[in-house]
Amino acid sequence: MHGPAVKLGADNAAAKKSKLGVILFYAYTLVYAGFVAIGLVKPELLSLHILRELNLSIIYGFGLIILAIVMGFIYNAQCTRMEIKMNKKQGEKI
Repeated sequence: MHGPAVKLGADNAAAKKSKLGVILFYAYTLVYAGFVAIGLVKPELLSLHILRELNLSIIYGFGLIILAIVMGFIYNAQCTRMEIKMNKKQGEKI
């Protein structure tokens, strides 16, 4: 067995990363709630054809999947940027 590849220390960006995660979670939840609301209030709208033979439920569903992936990339990029900025040692240039 071997130890970790890098020395782990305090993460000065943890609070900001958590806040970003919560914001993205709420944003996704609102979009998902829209899908659920359509299904509860006007389910016939989900069967409307939007693109050729694809109905709203398929488009919305794939949109939710793509949104989750994009938000994951955004979260990763922003967290990496925050870690570099906030965890660097004083006087160190990046």
